Order: sequence, then C-alpha cells, then structure tokens
Amino acid sequence: MTTDSPAAPVLALGLMSGTSMDGVDVAAIETDGEARVVRGASSFSPYSAEERALLRRALDDAVGLEDRSGRPGALAEAEAMITRAHAEAVEAFLAVSGTDRARVAVVGFHGQTVLHRPEKRLTVQIGDGPGLARRLGLTVVYDLRAADVAAGGQGAPLVPVYHRALAEAAVRSGLLPAAPLAVLNLGGVGNVTLLAPGADPVACDTGPGNALLDDLMLERTGIGIDRDGATAARGTVHEPFVARFIAHPFFEEKPPKSLDRNAFDRSIIGDLSTEDAAATLTAFTAASVARLVPHLAARPEVWVVCGGGARNPTMMRMLAERLGTTVIDADSLGWSADAMEAEAFAYLAVRTLRGLPLSFPGTTGVRVPTKGGVIARAE
Repeated sequence: MTTDSPAAPVLALGLMSGTSMDGVDVAAIETDGEARVVRGASSFSPYSAEERALLRRALDDAVGLEDRSGRPGALAEAEAMITRAHAEAVEAFLAVSGTDRARVAVVGFHGQTVLHRPEKRLTVQIGDGPGLARRLGLTVVYDLRAADVAAGGQGAPLVPVYHRALAEAAVRSGLLPAAPLAVLNLGGVGNVTLLAPGADPVACDTGPGNALLDDLMLERTGIGIDRDGATAARGTVHEPFVARFIAHPFFEEKPPKSLDRNAFDRSIIGDLSTEDAAATLTAFTAASVARLVPHLAARPEVWVVCGGGARNPTMMRMLAERLGTTVIDADSLGWSADAMEAEAFAYLAVRTLRGLPLSFPGTTGVRVPTKGGVIARAE
C-alpha cells in the first residue's frame, strides 16, 4: 500500500493484555491510521486465578531470557494460554457486539509482555500471532515492539501516536484547550504522552503504575487490586518510603525512557500495615508522575488519565495534589479509560498495514520514525 492519497477507514480490532495481567481488553475502531478515528464497542474478558498464576510463573521464568524466541519453564504453556484466551475474547466480542467478522480488516495483537530490557535490545511479548490468525480467520498484526527495540528505541510507549489523534480531535471540537496536555496511562506500568501545540509528541514510562499496589493486595488479601482505592484511603502515607522509591536512578533520566514491570523492590515498605502500605505505594505512583514534570519543556495544563488508575479515586486525588493542576479521567472526554490501549493497538495495526511508522524519536528514543509489527494472514 502507499500513502500518497487519503486512505479509507477500515474496521480494526485491538487486543491488550497489560502488565496488570487481569484479562484481555478487546476494542473496535474505524480508522485510517491517521486523523480519522471512530470509536466502537469494547469488552473485557478476565483471566481465571489459575491463568493469572501461570502468567506470574512465566514472568519468573522469563527473567534470565537472552533469546527472545526462547520459551523455557512456564513460558510455552503461558504463550498457548495467551493465544487461546485472546481468541476466545475476540469470539465473545464478535458475538455479543454483533460485529460482522467479514468487515474486520485487521486485529492488533499486543500479546503479554514478560520481559522488557531495551538497554539489551530485548523485549519479549508472548502470543502466537500466526496461530491467532488461523483460529480467527482474520489478518493479525503482532510483535509490535520488537522493530523499535532492534533499532535502538525503548520499545515503549507505543500508544502516543493514537493519543495524538484523539487529542487533536478533542481540541478541534473544543473539549480540550490548545495548550500543553498530558495523557497518562496507569496500567501495571505508568506511561505518558506529552502533547504541546506545534511540537512533536514526547512520551515515556513514568514509573510503577498499579503493579506494586496490585502485587501488595494480591499478597495481603488474595485479590490483586485496591478496588476504588478504598484500602489506601484508610491508610497513612509514609513519605520516607516514597522518598526511597523516588531515589531510583530511573527518575533522574530524561524522556524518552522505559522500564520493566519488576524494576522496583516492594520490600522497601517493610512491615507496614496493608492500609499504610497501599497508601504509600499509591503515593509513590503519584510522586513518580510528578517527578517527571521538571524534565519537560512545557508544564501540562491538563492531565487526562486512563487505565486502571483512572478508576481509583485515591490515586486521582493524590495525582491532583502532587501535580497541582487539572487531572481528569479519559471518560469525561468521551474516550475510554478502560479500552484506550486496546483501541491504540487496533490503530497501530492499521498503520502497520499502511506502512506508517509506529514510533518516533520523541516517544521511544529511536533515531528515526520506525515502522513495526509483523503481519500474519489467515490461511
């Protein structure tokens, strides 16, 4: 395909299983992979307790990987499960939403990140793209991070180009001011896209997102989430522990930058009560976002939050306090706090089909705008 003339929008599905490892998001959009985006239906299919336990074993077994094609220990079983779970999630979405399978041009399949070491030019997302294409009878774009990392980029975040399309539309419609804006995604790992009028996007990971908090809640309560931030709301923030977390050298680095889900040691909080530990880890996430601001050329006037963190009122309050500016959730703009990343991978899949770049110097640190993704056609 060429991009010499405007492309007609197509229907794409995006699939996302994030570092929170709670389940599979499916989202549909109609897009040309550039300015035109019409959001459609979305759904969520949770993993079972056994599936989440398998993914945690796979994370442990991935730590020593040097070859991104290796599948030692639980990784092979986890890859088969990820592929099956995503296929089932798509089938359920098509049935419930009434989406015509014949209209679906492409499926963007992120897979499950089990290791991210861009400094070693290594990133691993498990999931069988060709197998998913065969099972669904649809074209699948997968392995979307590898080309950027191979070219010297951070491989993350990849969502900024989609954030830019949404933000530009919101500014045109008057929903957002034509002023510096940040779109903050708080999944397992936090990442942000910084958009300023007349400037190229800047993006990076911000810190732990919900990963440390989710792990704490799973260990202490058996449920891997602080639902509605209720536990943290009952606790007291221990600022000396927040300061110890923020002393990590990652926070001295300027964007673009990225990190692995397990980059921080939760044992810093010691034997704090569950409530105080949850409050302290929530505060750390908020502080990690605020710590980025001094590195920015322009201070964002509005922060739009998506991902699981947008559903946590305690997190949202702490963000507003530490950022000292307007913090809103993505739903208030007619976006989707929950389906944002799945929508983004649908958008990226269309860009892959059209031969458009997925990552840029200001978003991943790659030297030049870089294409990515591998196309698997249905047999």
